[in-house]
Amino acid sequence: MGEKIRLQKILSDCGVASRRKSEEFLAAGRVSVNGIPAKIGDKADPQKDAVTLDGRPVRAQGEKVYLMLHKPRGYITTMHDEMERKCVAELVRGVSERVYPVGRLDRESEGLLLMTNDGGFANAMTHPSRHVPKVYRVTVRPGIREDQLNQIAEGMMIDGRKTAPAGVRVLTEEPGRAVLEIILREGRNREIRKMCEQLGLETARLKRTAFGCLRLGMLPPGKWRRLTEWEVTALKKEAGEGYPGSARRQAAGKIHSKNV
Repeated sequence: MGEKIRLQKILSDCGVASRRKSEEFLAAGRVSVNGIPAKIGDKADPQKDAVTLDGRPVRAQGEKVYLMLHKPRGYITTMHDEMERKCVAELVRGVSERVYPVGRLDRESEGLLLMTNDGGFANAMTHPSRHVPKVYRVTVRPGIREDQLNQIAEGMMIDGRKTAPAGVRVLTEEPGRAVLEIILREGRNREIRKMCEQLGLETARLKRTAFGCLRLGMLPPGKWRRLTEWEVTALKKEAGEGYPGSARRQAAGKIHSKNV
């Protein structure tokens, strides 16, 4: 008999969904083990037990796949939406393997979104203890003051918990608007939008331009490409070793500058 493993890890390792999404499947009663409905916390032996999702067998993936998608505005970061809204699954229909998003970008946000069928990789990229930096270009209105920059950099109380220190600098500034670069090292839901809202700022546009060492570059909106072996190795190394180089210094919390 093999070792029993938590079901959310089995689903993630088989490329079904991320661990967080797999927990949602379990909570909804969509997962069964040997014909018996399972719940969060249950375990199974993937070599012996029959695990199913919506009655379909869950099997191990073959080749590991790593993609970078330029998510446009207006798309939900999910592979299926019960309200029939546009979702990122529509943009990767040309991928023969079953992949799922690594983390989230909300509906009105855009930019770099990783997708994979490697559950361990997805967990490493999003786990808060790994501190993989994510870089965003954020347009705010009506502008931003020095004290507001300080608050973002030092951390703010959002939903009863203080945000981690962030790197922030002004890229451009003109009457009625400012464009910021913000570097986060945690993955809280709608963190930038909530910080800006609390500061009385309107988030007019939010675009993720980098994820760890990976840059969005010139990839057009709605298009995807496979990561190179070097890029995958570099991302895994970055997740294993924490926050290297200048990104670490920028995210230390008190560093910001105005480049007007």
